[in-house]
Amino acid sequence: MSEKDSMEQEEIYSKVLRAGRRTYFFDVRSTKAGDYYLTITESKKFTHEDGSFHYKKHKIYLYKEDFTAFRENVEEMMDYIIAEKGTEVISERHQKDFKKEEEALPVQNGEVKTTDSFTDVSFDDI
Repeated sequence: MSEKDSMEQEEIYSKVLRAGRRTYFFDVRSTKAGDYYLTITESKKFTHEDGSFHYKKHKIYLYKEDFTAFRENVEEMMDYIIAEKGTEVISERHQKDFKKEEEALPVQNGEVKTTDSFTDVSFDDI
């Protein structure tokens, strides 16, 4: 077992945030010593011209001793952005992503048809 595998040996609690082509995974994991830490993973889907695709992911490991300072910095940065730019503006790039997703949904009798089913993907599977 590699050092990385042993660090991520036990997943305790998880949440997923889907945002356009990006998905964010928040995972509480346990160390060998039984202490908890947080991993935040961003996964972004890239589609090639031939229809094939791949994912790029970036991961942050956050340990308890850094929680307070991390939270303070994230809140300060979000407050700054909201104060400077508000919350209503979506970048053109994101508008294009959302438009593509809307166009991909089937429409019947003026109503968008969606499905409640989804595939849960683990990074180990990708």
